[in-house]
Amino acid sequence: MLTTKPYLRIRRPSPTTAEFIVSTRPPLTPPLRIFLYLVYLIRLIAGLEILLLLYSTWTLSPYSQSPPPTNRSSTIATASAPLLSLATLHDLLRAVQTTALGRLNTRVAAAAPAWVLAPGGLAALYLLLLRIHTEERLLVLRGLGIQTTTPGGATVLARGTTRFIPTGKIRDVLINEAFRGFEVRHYLVVVVEGEDDVVVVFPRLLPRPRILEKVWRGVRRCLFEYEGKAGMNGEG
Repeated sequence: MLTTKPYLRIRRPSPTTAEFIVSTRPPLTPPLRIFLYLVYLIRLIAGLEILLLLYSTWTLSPYSQSPPPTNRSSTIATASAPLLSLATLHDLLRAVQTTALGRLNTRVAAAAPAWVLAPGGLAALYLLLLRIHTEERLLVLRGLGIQTTTPGGATVLARGTTRFIPTGKIRDVLINEAFRGFEVRHYLVVVVEGEDDVVVVFPRLLPRPRILEKVWRGVRRCLFEYEGKAGMNGEG
């Protein structure tokens, strides 16, 4: 329900611009949009709870620092600390620990061994940060070039990569095939002048040949056929 096979969406913001999007996210109907918001909210609450449990485990361990002395100078320093600082975060977590939820996490952290809670909590956080959908984009700007956008790693914290290739450096756009295990996979590549390696478009999803052919025709029509027609008009 949350994911689907890679499919193609085409956006045309202007007559000279085309964007090809290969995504595993189903079309956003109103029920699916509401369901996704609920999933994101649940993941956020669960992540905060795991962080609070890990913090409680840390405060009970012998490696945690002793609380700062409550003298006048430390009170003044805390009062003058910036809003986003480690001291402010420490005070906030201490305040949360005094609540019913904080006391419950402290009892759980005291009952379970740290060598179980710490790896388990980190593994749960990793699962909560995994991407639900994968989306790769190819933006074609007539007369300027193309821009590829690929998401980063498996988690939402990983930064994606974006590359722009000017039209003057694009030698060709091709569909190649290669062996991946015991199957043949097709992929779209851009041959860049002066580079030995080709630029693979949609490298993570590797969509079906039917999608690649549609993107290939659209890219060539926008980049090369337009230039050929302009040259013919100039010669005439």
